[in-house]
Amino acid sequence: MRIETKSTTPYEDQKPGTSGLRKKVRIFQQPNYAENFIQSVFDAVEGKAGALLVLGGDGRYHNRAVIQQAIRMAAANGFGKVMVGRGGILSTPAASNLIRYYGALGGLILSASHNPGGPDEDFGIKYNVANGGPAPEKVTDAIYARTRTITRWLTVDTPDVDLDRLGTGAVGGMTVEIVDPVADYAALMERLFDFDAIRAMAVGGFTMAFDAMSAVTGPYAHEIFEKRLGFAPGTVRNGTPLEDFGGHHPDPNLVHARALYDLMMGPDAPDFGAASDGDGDRNLIIGRGRFVTPSDSLAMLAANAHLAKGYAGGLKGIARSMPTSAAADRVAAALGIPCYETPTGWKFFGNLLDAGMATICGEESAGTGSDHVREKDGVWAVLLWLNILAARRISVDALARDHWARFGRNYYARHDYEGVEAAKADALMAELTAALPTLPDTRFGALAVAAADSFSYTDPVDGSISANQGLRVLFEGGSRVVFRLSGTGTQGATLRVYLERYEPAGGKLGEETPAMLADLVAAADAIAGIARHTGRMTPDVVT
Repeated sequence: MRIETKSTTPYEDQKPGTSGLRKKVRIFQQPNYAENFIQSVFDAVEGKAGALLVLGGDGRYHNRAVIQQAIRMAAANGFGKVMVGRGGILSTPAASNLIRYYGALGGLILSASHNPGGPDEDFGIKYNVANGGPAPEKVTDAIYARTRTITRWLTVDTPDVDLDRLGTGAVGGMTVEIVDPVADYAALMERLFDFDAIRAMAVGGFTMAFDAMSAVTGPYAHEIFEKRLGFAPGTVRNGTPLEDFGGHHPDPNLVHARALYDLMMGPDAPDFGAASDGDGDRNLIIGRGRFVTPSDSLAMLAANAHLAKGYAGGLKGIARSMPTSAAADRVAAALGIPCYETPTGWKFFGNLLDAGMATICGEESAGTGSDHVREKDGVWAVLLWLNILAARRISVDALARDHWARFGRNYYARHDYEGVEAAKADALMAELTAALPTLPDTRFGALAVAAADSFSYTDPVDGSISANQGLRVLFEGGSRVVFRLSGTGTQGATLRVYLERYEPAGGKLGEETPAMLADLVAAADAIAGIARHTGRMTPDVVT
């Protein structure tokens, strides 16, 4: 095998975050850009010689080109084998499963998650480590440091691999195996859930609609929901992965999955509705006439997880990101298990899962998962919901009402102000941070501020400290507002405002969420000056 060395120069902006490196496609198409990042990953990780690397993505535009280059570079860098999903397809949780199941050194996942795809849209790469989860900060820091000094990348001069044909071949001296992206993942789901009970429910007339949003979960949904569980053909909508996701934004929220929402709120609604995002790690849950917030979904799944065979022994703990509502905390208290409040980012959950301290984890941004992999998992969440409904023989709406009657209800919404000019977003957060010490004991209408802080987390596993993870304003009675800037976009900043009002069991449990949160919306603007700083009178997305 003849290894070729390509000269390059470092790029100063290639800093990976918890979600990897995300940029516009045209940036990744620059000479050396993707190669610089991939080589920096290979230079930063140890144990490459003869090791297995998992490779795949969500099928978005530019995936195939980068996969071909990554295969050649892996061969040049001494990997023994690369395992690639057929067609370059691997959902993020399926990739995590392959890494864990086959003992891979790690994996490259090519995705920009729920961001739009196409020639003028977004692309991304992230590296997952041997536990199947996102690379921890010490690894991403090493990758970033290498991108600042890199002067060459390595490759071999070989033809492209046929990504659409299952089987084993070779590139240089390295084995390349094209695998069915669904088979191992579907087998894992059958081990966790009672497929017979769900199948009997489907045969008995229970109906569902699953919107794959023309993204990666289409093949998984067709195989699992329609073929293995027996739901009717057509249950899976938008089930063919497209490079531009059909021109849509593959984010399963009430704006981008509006067609599903309208169906579920209409007269001909099936019993159950769900959707997943671009790379398959997020989910949307809607029953007939009942939308379930991601925060409530986490709490309801945790309260009922013992009904699925994979969790029959109970939960070791629950973990939630700080912006996620405290609904899961009340479930944990009732079960007598710990509930961990972490910063946003699945790597924090990974530490708890690896240590056996938690079993189910969730984020308010529609990500829920468990210790079966080290990523959030959209199809897994849908299957756990189906298993619970089959076991309890209850509708989504009835289950939600029963849950609130027992635990109380956390009325909750997230307001996203997208594409805010970075300087304006930073000015808002800086001004608010300075004002935090003055907020306790002040009132905003009927709301009295009990405390205000910048959230900091000390990891109970490794002792690491993560500061400045979001600004919290806590009101008397359990209500709160949280402010964060998100880094998941590729243009400007996204200001996320999280609004939460707690109503105890016996309180106002059946009211409409907007009305219950109206005073918090007004307080949030008064506290942070959202309209003044951003010029926005309303959010772009409400979830």
